[in-house]
Amino acid sequence: MALYDRDYTTSTQTDYVQEGASVSFMKTTYQLLAASMIAAAAGAYVTMPYAETVMQYKWFIFGFELFMLFVGLGMTRNKPGLNLAALFVFTFVTGVSLVPLLAQLIGMGNGAVIGNAFLMTSVLFGALSLFAINSKSDFSSWGKPLFITLIVVIIASLVNYFILQSPMMHIIITAGILLLFSIFTIYDTQNIANGAYDSPVDAAVSLYIDFLNMFTALLQILGIFGGDD
Repeated sequence: MALYDRDYTTSTQTDYVQEGASVSFMKTTYQLLAASMIAAAAGAYVTMPYAETVMQYKWFIFGFELFMLFVGLGMTRNKPGLNLAALFVFTFVTGVSLVPLLAQLIGMGNGAVIGNAFLMTSVLFGALSLFAINSKSDFSSWGKPLFITLIVVIIASLVNYFILQSPMMHIIITAGILLLFSIFTIYDTQNIANGAYDSPVDAAVSLYIDFLNMFTALLQILGIFGGDD
């Protein structure tokens, strides 16, 4: 009899409240993602005149970027205000770290590649996000295989950078990064839609990293194949 005594009106209202909270969470996440991109663009714009200096200190900048990602954002998690500050510091620094690549493309006369890469990344990212939100498939089990693949790609990148220094291997690895973070976009977006994140800041960080890596990979690919050589 409990089944027939159930208050369906209350249940429906609860569902609407949960759905509304989910939509609000997603909206805030994408607003923070957009703000993060602005912060990154500001970082690149402000430091572009100092590209040579940025190049000299690229490993220090990269180290600080990793510190903010794994320590700074972690220490400020669930601390309103501080987590936002950490988010924008992190994204600003990622913009600075892109300066050597951007300056190289501009110096080669391929500045238009930057806009093309951003447009292509935005379209691809948007399409993948919509697919993840509307798909009835469950991608929650993809986490471990994606993480293992990421470790393999990082190791391969380091080996090629310091030992092999093969242009062909660089292209293959870069294409692999584009594919990997395209899949990460699907995985992370569905996790956000399913309520796997406690804070929109944490969710925005995940999506920003996906977008950034896709954008960087496309920059390099278009820079290589769009050159005059």
